Amino acid sequence: MTATTDGSTGAVPPHAPSAKESGEARPALDAAQRATALATDFLLSRQDAQGWWKGDLDTNVTMDAEDLLLRQFLGIRDERTTQAAALFIRGEQRDDGTWATFHRGPGELSTTIEGYVALRLAGDAPDDPHMAKAAEWIRAKGGIARSRVFTRIWLALFGWWKWDDLPELPPELIYFPKWFPLNIYDFGCWARQTIVPLTVVSAKRPVRPAPFPLDELHTDPAVPNPPQPLAPVASWDGVFQRLDRALHTYHKVAVPGLRKAAMRSAARWIVERQENDGCWGGIQPPAVYSVIALHLLGYDLDHPVLRAGLESLDRFAIWREDGARMIEACQSPVWDTCLATIALADAGVPADHPQLIRAADWMLAEQIVRPGDWSVRRPQLPPGGWAFEFHNDNYPDMDDTAEVVLALRRVAHPDQKRLDAAIERGVRWNVGMQSKNGAWGAFDVDNTSGFPNRLPFCDFGEVIDPPSADVTGHVVEMLAYEGRAHEPAARRGIEWLLAEQEPNGAWFGRWGVNYLYGTGSVVPALTAAGLPASHPAIRRAVNWLESTQNDDGGWGEDLRSYVDAAWVARGESTASQTGWALLAMLAAGEQESKAVERGVAWLAETQNPDGTWEEPYFTGTGFPWDFSINYHLYRQVFPLTALGRYVRGTGHEGA
Repeated sequence: MTATTDGSTGAVPPHAPSAKESGEARPALDAAQRATALATDFLLSRQDAQGWWKGDLDTNVTMDAEDLLLRQFLGIRDERTTQAAALFIRGEQRDDGTWATFHRGPGELSTTIEGYVALRLAGDAPDDPHMAKAAEWIRAKGGIARSRVFTRIWLALFGWWKWDDLPELPPELIYFPKWFPLNIYDFGCWARQTIVPLTVVSAKRPVRPAPFPLDELHTDPAVPNPPQPLAPVASWDGVFQRLDRALHTYHKVAVPGLRKAAMRSAARWIVERQENDGCWGGIQPPAVYSVIALHLLGYDLDHPVLRAGLESLDRFAIWREDGARMIEACQSPVWDTCLATIALADAGVPADHPQLIRAADWMLAEQIVRPGDWSVRRPQLPPGGWAFEFHNDNYPDMDDTAEVVLALRRVAHPDQKRLDAAIERGVRWNVGMQSKNGAWGAFDVDNTSGFPNRLPFCDFGEVIDPPSADVTGHVVEMLAYEGRAHEPAARRGIEWLLAEQEPNGAWFGRWGVNYLYGTGSVVPALTAAGLPASHPAIRRAVNWLESTQNDDGGWGEDLRSYVDAAWVARGESTASQTGWALLAMLAAGEQESKAVERGVAWLAETQNPDGTWEEPYFTGTGFPWDFSINYHLYRQVFPLTALGRYVRGTGHEGA
């Protein structure tokens, strides 16, 4: 393949069998070849000069609302930022006055409350039609009293809610040893990073002057928090509710010296985990709470730690052409880059293409070679993983590490020894992070305690990191690609995956929506590891995928599948989810099946002239159901990977 001066291929990838070569007419093949070439050129054109790719990452307006509330709390809110955020938030409001957490999803109470308060900060009046409609809906759903704990914490910062009416989590938690229930390492890394600063905030219980009242958001302003009966004492909910009451009592009698020492220890823990760019964990929520906690402990806004933290938050902002400002909860360059590299390689871009080498160089430089929080449970394991973000050395993850290894193996790098050494470190780290059940979580080993999810404080989504089928599938696929499919680690992973298959033939998707993602991750792993296409587990998966294909030829699954089985594999067809289904079907040897041809045809027919696909639907998952993500590059990398494997007649990487 000859690259043009702008890096595009300008041609159909090589090795694409023509209809004549395949022995019979394949109606979808010509269209697939054209679609592959267009998508390849587009993706190559989107690479940064440093070698990485990064698509926008949409979540919901709580990111934008909390950014404004933080600025209000710190006294640094400016009119330009406020109005730009308000423009974005208004644009996301639904016709019924609510805000949802994903495209065409139902209104969500806490999100709607936070969106409403942000617009009040921007000057929107409570009797404006869009505001009155939102307030009416909020009251009908029970008002502020029925919102999640995090929303009420933000409101408590301004006296709109009482601190006494919030669950308690003391900073002394920082002293719990790692073997003790509810120690901070029992929480998933994202929850841990959030909870430690919030223990300081809840201990300090600050209240800034409220710029306006919020009586219109209570069902009864005279009784904003109607009493609720406790759960039975013999139930886990009842036990933890009574534990929370005991912690409220402890707040009043806490030993001053111990409490101050705990808060100092929490501050040290927070500062030690600040990244080089000023952020915490590469994600927005821990950053805002860390800034508040440190500020309450005496760090002024000119302190280097806080100055860097606030600057990092500004880098989460995307300013749109219409003047709106959207806050990303996170940024995904490592993930996007390894997936883009795999997609391009599978589409036929030569392994020594300059842009693939540039991508490999950037990924190699991103490998993390120092211990992080994961080493609390694996102190003897040498580091070597990759994280998701630009800066997140404390929290590499198994998923990125596996996919980066798969991507690097697709590149003919001029310094093969350097590449091999990096891969060896990554594989060793990934194997060493296997949980005792034979599977892999995302960030930690055996992060499976049932207690954190039961705390009244923790109602904001998943707070632990148990092994999942999608991450385990990616690690097993990587081990198979490295020729280690018959080693004990891989065999235990395969056994776990086979045991986790649903009766209908699918696998649950923890980090993508939902059974389509899980199945699209596991089937290529199992076949790469040597399971034949005739294996009963593979046939059940194929039958399930064929039965769930939409009439238009694509596949789609709504986020409601996480809470309602009626939505499993039901939803509007999307490019990314169709790509996942095709990856599984192709890995199972179904290249010439009618279902595959219809799926390929749908991708070709819905592609835009510039090689892109439209995808407003959210197909990524932060917390199943509670926090949803639209990765803008998913709509490009997964269809291209599937099309490339179809056109080139391969089922998975390395085939």
